[in-house]
Amino acid sequence: MIFVSVKGTKVPALGFGTWQLNGAQCESAVAYALELGYRHIDTAQAYGNEREVGRAIGQSGIKRDAIFLTTKIAPDNLAAKDVTRSLAGSLDALGTDHVDLLLIHWPSATVKMGDTLRAMGEAKAQGKVKHIGVSNFTVAHMREAIDTHKAEIVCNQIEYHALLGQNRIIDFARAHAIMVTAYCPLARGRIADQPALMAIAKRHGKSVAQIALRWLIRQDGVSAIPKSGKREHIAANFAIFDFALSDAEIAEIDKLRGAARVVNPAFAPRWDPQGGKETSRRVRHEIGDRHVAAEDEGDRPREEADDDQDAAKDLDATLDSRER
Repeated sequence: MIFVSVKGTKVPALGFGTWQLNGAQCESAVAYALELGYRHIDTAQAYGNEREVGRAIGQSGIKRDAIFLTTKIAPDNLAAKDVTRSLAGSLDALGTDHVDLLLIHWPSATVKMGDTLRAMGEAKAQGKVKHIGVSNFTVAHMREAIDTHKAEIVCNQIEYHALLGQNRIIDFARAHAIMVTAYCPLARGRIADQPALMAIAKRHGKSVAQIALRWLIRQDGVSAIPKSGKREHIAANFAIFDFALSDAEIAEIDKLRGAARVVNPAFAPRWDPQGGKETSRRVRHEIGDRHVAAEDEGDRPREEADDDQDAAKDLDATLDSRER
């Protein structure tokens, strides 16, 4: 496993996402992911699956401190009193006395960011949260959190994959020792027909998805949380530690990054434009310190399509309990 070191904490660079996984399917998928060796699990209040995630973790036999667990505050719970109340509900559902990372799920146009961050800071001081962060924040939002509200955020979880450049956010995050966690890292299967990725995959005897995930997690300060309810895909996504991409291959993939955003609901902020100087090469500073603890061998199953396309919804509609 490869780790991202951020503000003194080692986070597994490859995690397991749970968006649109519910009920028995969610519990089974998380249980299998943990059995395979995933130790970074992502959920959210809005996903409606914290209880299933918690049950899978609790029944896994794995020590709680061996798992990096993230949840997110739903947009309706960003007022200070609602942060406190909803976090108590999340901890109860997850069956734990703390989460490793608590994120603001989406920036709010109606609730003051400072109020939310202060309530999250209080939860951290009480030991209910180890770290706080944000999701779907632009550079301007991150700058406000850090400069105006003096928040020590450790993560911005954003859509990031081989077809979407996130140059400005990643540059800013690296400069402030903030981890970027990539959701929809396989662009809901849209990467599958990219000739450059297909050629690299054939060269390594891997799938396109495995190449795309390896490209993400070898970047300094970047983690990725692919999700799937299918065992063969969960295993395939984890079997990416037995090969490395060459500099030439990385450069080929870098060229693919454009504006192919797959999550863009009506309530989303005005996204940062693509462009800037960021590349996926390694940049040496604290957040980029990587540690290879073990290499995981695995078989090479058929193409993983991220499974997000199996449940694709109209993300320009209003927020519901299944949206990112």
